[in-house]
Amino acid sequence: MTPLTNLRPAPVIDETTRLLTEHYVFPEVAEQVADLLRRRLADGAYDVGDAAELARLVTADLQSVNGDKHLRLKHHADPVSPEQGAATLESIRRDYDTSLGGAPRVELLDGGVAVVELAPMLFPLEWAAEPLSAALTLASRAQALILDLRDNRGGDPDTVAFVCSYLLDERTHLNTMHWRGGERGEQYWSLPHVPGARFGGSKPLYVLSSGSTFSAAEELAYDLQQLGRAVVVGEPTRGGAHPCKGWTVHPHLEATVPIGRAVNPVSGANWEGTGVQPDIPCAAAEALDRAHALALARPAG
Repeated sequence: MTPLTNLRPAPVIDETTRLLTEHYVFPEVAEQVADLLRRRLADGAYDVGDAAELARLVTADLQSVNGDKHLRLKHHADPVSPEQGAATLESIRRDYDTSLGGAPRVELLDGGVAVVELAPMLFPLEWAAEPLSAALTLASRAQALILDLRDNRGGDPDTVAFVCSYLLDERTHLNTMHWRGGERGEQYWSLPHVPGARFGGSKPLYVLSSGSTFSAAEELAYDLQQLGRAVVVGEPTRGGAHPCKGWTVHPHLEATVPIGRAVNPVSGANWEGTGVQPDIPCAAAEALDRAHALALARPAG
């Protein structure tokens, strides 16, 4: 429990509503949510004794209008820097250092089928390029590949493009991000060249998903699925397609506000609210065995 020592909830709500109205990708929704937070503050709904409880209450209200799971007031047990984005960066750096850079498992199964687990995040590319390249290069000689995203909670769209580059033969348009206030979207493409060896665009590829797969991990599954490159096996994902930034609004609280929306060039849509729907639905715990069986039944051409 983190007490709200010497701090009323009002300044936290004031700053959160300011960030919402200035940065949220949907200005009309921002106004609705900001009005709701102000009403709830005036009603005393946020008069609670600790930061974690305030974060829970405010997050529920932030997400109540349009269900945007990236719109949050996050609690941090340890005090975090007031610098924009620092709270999230410190947290994910700890995860990076304890997960082999986001590729904690590379395994060869029977039949020449490789498994590469990407978890717990698709870390910033300046950190993750080396470990991801090593893992994907090692798997490049496999007859089929299973990409395990069941425990991946998101990350960086540049890292999504980097991973896709190992799984395609040609430079390919993957996604377009539309930022608030921008007249044109920012396109994301696979890379013409990669360090190491590609698995390529023709051998069987399966992506494992779960109800915990979120954000950029969903984009990776969705992009490959829409291109007809991968078969998604497992559960529908959480449904968060809006990239966000974080701002510290209290030493233990960070407001995360989506600043853009993804549009896939194939579907013209995204996975917001619905999640990525698997091609082969099954319980997440069974997904690896199902994908392995599929791979064994469909040898590489």
